[in-house]
Amino acid sequence: MSEQLGSGWPFVGRGGSISTVREALRSGAGAMIAGEAGVGKSRLAAQALAGLDGYEVVRVLGTETASMIPFGAFAHVLTGPPHAGENLLRWAARHLRGEGSGGGRGELLVSVDDAHRLDPASAALVHYLAAGGEARVLVTVCTGGPLPAPVAALWKDELLTRVELPPLGRDEVGQVLAGALGGEVAAGTVRHLAAVTGGNVLYLREVVHAGRTSGCLAESGGEWRWRGELSMTTRLRELVGARIGHLDQDEREVLELVAFGEPVGAELLVALTSAGAVERVEARGLVTVAGDGRREQVRLGHPLYGEVVRGDCGTLRARRRLRTLAEALETRGLRRREDELRAAVWRLDSGSAAAPGMLLSAANLAWARRDPRLAERLARAAIEAGAGVAAVALLGQVLMVLGDADAALAALRQAARNAVTEDERAQHAFSLGLNLAWAGADAEACRVLDMTDETLTDPALRQERHIYRGVADFFAGRLAGAADSLARARAYAPMTVRGAAHAAGLEAWIEAYSGRTGRCLAVVERALAGKDDWEDDAPHALPTLLDARCAAQVFSGRLDAAARTAAEGMALTAAELSVSGFGAYLAVVGGLRGDAAGAARWAREEAARLPARTPYLGRCLAELAHARALLGETGAARAALAEAEELASRWAFTRQPVLRAAVWVAASAGDLDEAVRLCLSAAGLAERHEQFGHLMFALHDLVRLGVPALAARRLTALAERVDGPLAALAARHARAAGDPAELRAVAAEFERLGLILYAAEALAQESAAHRRAGRGTLAKGAQTRAWALAKRCPGVSTPALVELATPELTPRQREIVKLAAAGLTNRQIADRLTLSTRTAANHLQAAYEKLGVNDRTQVGRLLAAL
Repeated sequence: MSEQLGSGWPFVGRGGSISTVREALRSGAGAMIAGEAGVGKSRLAAQALAGLDGYEVVRVLGTETASMIPFGAFAHVLTGPPHAGENLLRWAARHLRGEGSGGGRGELLVSVDDAHRLDPASAALVHYLAAGGEARVLVTVCTGGPLPAPVAALWKDELLTRVELPPLGRDEVGQVLAGALGGEVAAGTVRHLAAVTGGNVLYLREVVHAGRTSGCLAESGGEWRWRGELSMTTRLRELVGARIGHLDQDEREVLELVAFGEPVGAELLVALTSAGAVERVEARGLVTVAGDGRREQVRLGHPLYGEVVRGDCGTLRARRRLRTLAEALETRGLRRREDELRAAVWRLDSGSAAAPGMLLSAANLAWARRDPRLAERLARAAIEAGAGVAAVALLGQVLMVLGDADAALAALRQAARNAVTEDERAQHAFSLGLNLAWAGADAEACRVLDMTDETLTDPALRQERHIYRGVADFFAGRLAGAADSLARARAYAPMTVRGAAHAAGLEAWIEAYSGRTGRCLAVVERALAGKDDWEDDAPHALPTLLDARCAAQVFSGRLDAAARTAAEGMALTAAELSVSGFGAYLAVVGGLRGDAAGAARWAREEAARLPARTPYLGRCLAELAHARALLGETGAARAALAEAEELASRWAFTRQPVLRAAVWVAASAGDLDEAVRLCLSAAGLAERHEQFGHLMFALHDLVRLGVPALAARRLTALAERVDGPLAALAARHARAAGDPAELRAVAAEFERLGLILYAAEALAQESAAHRRAGRGTLAKGAQTRAWALAKRCPGVSTPALVELATPELTPRQREIVKLAAAGLTNRQIADRLTLSTRTAANHLQAAYEKLGVNDRTQVGRLLAAL
């Protein structure tokens, strides 16, 4: 449901509530709409009334001012004094029946907005009307505060149907934003605004207004996106402040401590303030209390309360509150690692001294919790406090993920002379080697890591050294070398908890990209079963394991599972930072399903979240180029590809998506010869690097481009090495060339796996095979089935689907027609295909005659019909 009403903002997500209210008004005494201030109660009531006919409607508004006067809310319709001795409620009801806006033409319906503010007489009148059947009644009330007794009795005595109106969910917030802003809104922005506003429509409007005014919310690349901190307008601050209401000194202290420290343990908060004050603010809904293991934790009742409360505190007062929290937690004992992290952050924010060891430990925990921004801040503070090489090594890893490898390398090289102990030398070398591998300096990375092998004596450190050497080999595309390093690490048994987790991540990567997807998935599941034991000590392991699992699921054709894993990976990190670019996997899945527009959206959104200089960004941009090429957006695809090439070229496994995207950019431009050449090149590189999952896709692309003979033998052999149904099906597709029955069976299998684009292409090839054999009726039937699947791939254009749209053309004519539709002149077409201009023109004219069109524009429309 999406309608424009009143404010001009879309009215969404309330279809069920409206139906319930209307049914209650038609069949009973009426309805009570209850919810927090700002969730849209008044608008729901207005919308419900807009769909009702045959009622004489009287509208009433409860206000603080009118609540001081008997019948104040009804003053605009109650005129003239009652008769002597007449019951006031009967008098009021009689007047209402004569004063309704419908002039007495229908049954009386009284709509009361903000009934919690009614004066006693007005409240009694509303109850009288509902109880006596004098009128249908619709009221809205705000939860979280007291109600006049007659209004509360309306639902307690079951006179009215109570309809609870919750805040909007995330999807509904997205719909509202898209309608209000008149365009697509980035998923990260939807998540951010839904969290900040708690789904409260009134707050959402004010935050959007503030964001547009400040420039934090702006349109870029066809999407609305939020960047920067939340800005509080005066109106928004007043609205939230009014909801908070008056606070006495004790209550304000409670709210300020929670605002600066949430979640705060209930026991700790009571000790710092008083049980009575905590109970009072909880009763008003300003804080909530929920169990967290053995502790009860106190949080703010709404995210914006914290913005207002913190904004009302000066710098010195804010520091005092933070220092109070830190000292109280330290006095009670840092019982959990999270306590140490929280105390360190409070110390840092309050400007009070913290021990170097405490800051370093907190930085490591923030890194383990995948909050690199906080980890960077704490690591820098630890370095300033004198934590030494260990803090620099950690900072180097954090900066690497944040995309600032240059700063990381500079800091690590400067700290090299300070690495004295074996542990310091090892941690420094590991961080430096990993940064060099990340930056693409493979030879230097290997040299740094190999040098430590001669000096380390601790078995745990030697384990770790071999694992990092394996990661460097993997990045460079030396899967056999990575496997050898992994075996060397495991030779130092028993493995540490940290070493075992990182070893599992490296093994999962090797198995996934080698095509042993079943073994990869088994490794991942075993490792994840013990995640609680290693998660804090092995921060790289979890994203690596999920990345490998996602790759294995894609390579084996498990699209639904891959989408779930990618979504899990995207939810890993704080600060809207994705370590591994899991949105690229969602784009791959979308493309295979035929949803190229969705694939482009996922790739674009993930690219916006990633640091500017990470190879994972190159992978996302490659998928964006691929999706846009499938949509025929050749210019945009070329631009994305050019940006992707430099970033992704550092690593072998991120380079492959770029090479594949280049194939489809060439095909989108109509240059099939170049597309085939690029495809063969990508396949050769994948084979040299033993990346058999990527090799499968590269070879199968040759089948899709119409040259299955170049891939059939290699795909058949590859199917023996790559687990799962997809590799075997790709080989079967290659061997099915010219066999309509087999192509139809292959299409059915692709469709069963959810690979709708591949299924449509196989059916298009079946139709072409029937046509070449002179079986026109069978060709038409296959064409119809292919069209049905192609329509599930909106906007997608590939050589097989173009052939479906232009079945009478030769391959050369089809190639020339696509170039003409892309806007190339006859001379440009001739130059592209190494033909004479006359030959190109003759081919084009022959194609026009077969298709029954006259010019390039009509050809473009024909191809766009897909």
